[in-house]
Amino acid sequence: MINLAILISGRGSNMEAILRAVKKKKIPVTPTIVISNKPDAKGLKIAQKLGVKTAVVESAGIKGGRWEYDKKLVSVLEENNVTPKNGLVCLAGFMRIMSPEFIKHYRGRILNIHPAILPAFPGLHSQRQALEYGVKYSGCTVHFVDEGVDTGPIILQAVVEIKDNDTEESLSKRILRQEHKIYPQAVKLFAEGKIKTSGRKTIIS
Repeated sequence: MINLAILISGRGSNMEAILRAVKKKKIPVTPTIVISNKPDAKGLKIAQKLGVKTAVVESAGIKGGRWEYDKKLVSVLEENNVTPKNGLVCLAGFMRIMSPEFIKHYRGRILNIHPAILPAFPGLHSQRQALEYGVKYSGCTVHFVDEGVDTGPIILQAVVEIKDNDTEESLSKRILRQEHKIYPQAVKLFAEGKIKTSGRKTIIS
């Protein structure tokens, strides 16, 4: 059984979608811990209500590079038996870029969701980028995390049509509904061993 850790910085609505799917026995994983880098993250209370252990590894005031913080993360993850052999780390609104050392340690076992059809509009404010560019469709992408920003192999994508009267807020809401569908699906596929990578491609069996 895969031991699941979810990293959050805020409300963690994707975290909640995944944990509720686990609770309904739709995903064969053990939700081991939810970690936030912010002690006031609302998602911590949601995770606790769903019966999942939580921890705070504060990022404010950390000196040194990203690895100085990520070493603390690794320590908490491995204390809770989320290892490179049996673990899966899901980023769900975790507002930090992972260090190359962390990615190497958990290579192929870190997932992220991004509110755009990658490789278009990586980084922050993707919905605003899409509206400003004038594209007709956007959406969301679940991908493996690599050393780049939103550049890892793509697992699942969902498409959302952009309406003429869309604002950043209205588009974000519609994309978020799709995020809540495809992120649990991707976790399920990973847990069932149905995702294989070949270079940049993922093959889903």
